[in-house]
Amino acid sequence: MQVISTIAELRARLSDELAIAFVPTMGNLHEGHLDLVRLARDHGSCVVASIFVNPLQFGPNEDFDRYPRTLEADCAKLQGLADVVFAPSVDEMYPVQQTVFIEPPPIANELCGASRPGHFRGMATVVLKLLNIVQPQAALFGKKDYQQLHIIRQMVGQLNLPIRIVGAETVRAADGLALSSRNQYLSETERGEAVSLYRTLQEIRQAILQGERNFEQLQQRAVETLAAGGWQVDYLAVRNQSDLQPASHAQRELVLLAAARLGNTRLLDNIEVCLAD
Repeated sequence: MQVISTIAELRARLSDELAIAFVPTMGNLHEGHLDLVRLARDHGSCVVASIFVNPLQFGPNEDFDRYPRTLEADCAKLQGLADVVFAPSVDEMYPVQQTVFIEPPPIANELCGASRPGHFRGMATVVLKLLNIVQPQAALFGKKDYQQLHIIRQMVGQLNLPIRIVGAETVRAADGLALSSRNQYLSETERGEAVSLYRTLQEIRQAILQGERNFEQLQQRAVETLAAGGWQVDYLAVRNQSDLQPASHAQRELVLLAAARLGNTRLLDNIEVCLAD
């Protein structure tokens, strides 16, 4: 496995590769990331993982400075899984001030975008830069960041990039908590409560499968339940999978999306719901 930090060296290394599968990450790798890298082997003969904490997608009051940077440990985990690790510096990715940005679709201003203005603009910009640098045939992203995956698919499709976007299922701890680099911020007490987010989404899913269609009421009850457990809920929404618009009764493929803070830690989760015809 090679660890490469410059764009020029990476392009030289990949120049003769015909089937590249790419997994972009911000490092501090956990089993969810590693699962993506393993899956990438099914989509390309050369697997590239990137590790880059992108300043453009962090707001002024977010955790960019304290976001864990564990490059040595990450590379040890990737040994035997990836062929190349691309770990550029901020100066390598942004040698001049970035003044050209991707303008994401309007959905970027809802859900996570409502409380994180500019986040998806910065995310889409760096993902496009990375895709242009690596030029993979396939790129893999986790479904835990469901809105992110949706926006990336829109970007790749509408900009006619010859790249197959693969969404991978969320990897969870034994109790159901979605794996996340931010889970390590949780205290022991908070970690015990954290699984309530997933359980609440499961309860909504079960209610919908049993015929409940008052989505507004389901959402409100769930928010109240979480608030009683000490959560500050950013949003909890029932949306259509296809466009992430508010769920309609005619749609058969729905997704339950939630973001909430427990103490100082913001957690995301989602569950897809497919209704019988």
